[in-house]
This record gives sequence, structure tokens and C-alpha cells, in this order.
Amino acid sequence: MSAPLLSVRNLTVDFATRHGDVHVLDDVSFDIGRGEIIGIIGESGSGKSVTAYTIMGILDHAARIRSGEIAFDGRDVLGMSGPERDSWRGAEASIIFQNPRTALNPIRSTGDQIADVIARHSPASAAEIRRRAVAALREVRIPDPERRMKAMPYELSGGLCQRIGIAIALACRPRLLIADEPTTGLDVTTQAVIMDLIRDLAQSQSMSVALITHDLALAAEYCDRLVIMHAGHVVETGPTPEIITAPRHPYTSRLLRSVPSMVEDLNELHPIQGSLPDLRRKDLPPCRLAERCDRRLSVCDAGRLRLEACGPAHSVACRNPL
Repeated sequence: MSAPLLSVRNLTVDFATRHGDVHVLDDVSFDIGRGEIIGIIGESGSGKSVTAYTIMGILDHAARIRSGEIAFDGRDVLGMSGPERDSWRGAEASIIFQNPRTALNPIRSTGDQIADVIARHSPASAAEIRRRAVAALREVRIPDPERRMKAMPYELSGGLCQRIGIAIALACRPRLLIADEPTTGLDVTTQAVIMDLIRDLAQSQSMSVALITHDLALAAEYCDRLVIMHAGHVVETGPTPEIITAPRHPYTSRLLRSVPSMVEDLNELHPIQGSLPDLRRKDLPPCRLAERCDRRLSVCDAGRLRLEACGPAHSVACRNPL
């Protein structure tokens, strides 16, 4: 088996606030294989976007990486210098942000924004940069790309803005694409178009993708493997069909039962009760689901939790799994 393209190990991140440190990520570990699409799943506040921003090196100044390692094709990402990270980001790894309108510069044309990325990572003549920018728009299936080069973001629909964001992210043929809630605010039809586009481009370019979403049904359709996160912990990882049909962690099971398209009868639909724990607490239990889990045992509070294998490619962090 080949080494993963991206390997995250024991990543722990805090945010300093006036009310104390917020323990956003705790011992997060997962891999992304070459050419693989994984889904990073969890409700709002589970740490999905912070994980993505840590990988890309675009965390807020209040963030502190307490421990952990991120390796990209054997290279130490966290150990890169500022110029090294700037060269790596965009050329080797790119991100699509969840709000396409705010992610784009409102006072620069779409063509100029794509050209900026190309010029930064692979300088060429103005004519060649323009040709590649038009090709990037054509690749994401934007009609009349030459005319759209001159368009300003406010002139475009949300779906077209998201395609522009994808074109910018893929302009330099990165090997890793992080898609952070790429269908937020889009209608169902446009969501399907955007996700089909990401999948098709990943396959045609042999690109690895990390899809960050709270939509388990969406991830089930497009992802090879799933990484389930809750309150800054990775609680379960494994092949998508196995997790969908036989989840081992109580939280994963609850997620599945909270999605209408994932249940056969609407009477089986149940909201996830309770809320995430206050991540500023100094007395957080080893399992951050424990205080709203009906499978809690005394052993659940004994020592640090780790992901443990429960199948050939399936792991769970639970002392009383399903």
C-alpha cells in the first residue's frame, strides 16, 4: 500500500480568548490517500474548518498549534518557512472556501483573480497567463469564458462564484484540494452540479480531495472514506459504505438518524439531543460526547481515548461502541 499524500497526526490546536483558551482540536489524526476523496463530517463547531485552516497555514493569529504533525508527501508542512508555505499553498494544495462571494475580491475581475494565482506560482507572459485563465474557466464549465474573464463577482450568481473559486483553486493543478462546505447557500440543483464538477476534476487530474461538510448524505454519495469529528475529536474513520451501514460510534449513528435521506421511514428521524460541550472547560471528559451519550459507562471516563481498529480499515474512539 502506497504512503498517503497527506498525513495528520495528533494535531492539537487552542484559541486564546479573553475568557480563556478554547480547546478546538485535540489529538486529531487521519490520512488522505493519493487520488482519494474523503469526507470530514460533523456538526457546526466540531473543528472541521479549523483542521482545514491548520493544514493550509491560514489560522487566525489567536490560534496556537500545541502539538502534532502534518506531512504532505513526506514533507513537514508545519516546519515549512513562510516563503516555503506560500509556494506550497496554491501550487501543491488549495482550498475552496464555503462562502464564494466573500472569498472573492469584490473589486477585481474574475479573470484577474485567476491570473494572480497563475502568475504567482508559474510566471509566464501576459498572453500565456490569460490563455491559462480562460482555460481554467472553461474547465469548470463556465459558458463564454472569454466574456466572464471581465465579470466582477457581484455580477455573478452564487453558483458561478463558486465555480470561479474552484477555477482559482485548481489553476495550478494542485495535488490536494480542500473543499470547505463548497455547496453552502446553493440550491439543490446547483449543489449537485458543483459536487459532480469537483469529483470529475479529481478523477481527471488524479487529485486528492478533502470534502468538509455537515451533510452526511452528500458525503455518502461522493466520498471514498469518512472522518467523523465531534467537538475537536476524530471519533470514527472508515470506508464510506461501512460507516453508513454499520457505524460503530454512537455519535455517527446519531448523525445518520438525523438526516432525512438516510432513513427509510421519517418516524426513524431523530435530532441530535444536547449540545457540544464548552471547549473552554478545563475538566472536559476524555470523550466529549459522554455527557449526552446514552451508552456512557464508568470506563468511558478512564484515561485518554484513542482511535482503535474495529475492522481492516475502520477505527473508532469509543469504549462502548455499537
